[in-house]
Amino acid sequence: MSNYLVAMEAAWLVRDVEDIDDAIGVAVSEAGKRLNDQNKEYVEVEVGVTPCPACGEPFDSAFIAANTALVGLLLEINVFNADGEEHASRIAKSEVGGALRDVPLSVIDIVETEEDAHERDD
Repeated sequence: MSNYLVAMEAAWLVRDVEDIDDAIGVAVSEAGKRLNDQNKEYVEVEVGVTPCPACGEPFDSAFIAANTALVGLLLEINVFNADGEEHASRIAKSEVGGALRDVPLSVIDIVETEEDAHERDD
């Protein structure tokens, strides 16, 4: 059994907004509130980044059209005692998806993390 850091991307819709910074703030705040309401404070929430198709430079994943924004959020969660990357992915999606119903989620990265030092000594 191993521990993993699972990164997911979420597509968050924000209505009645005119500014990208406001849209990002609302998306992060709403996602954080929904996670906290479900006792999932351990999930890290921040705005995602998208590479520019022309130059490759990263920019915030947010787009506004008709006063409606689509904000790409990056969600990170530590998964402990998983049987492998696929198992860690399923656990992460289940934990986060339960709190963020109707929000599209996609696993974008899984990194195996080290066990606590005292666990290795046992």
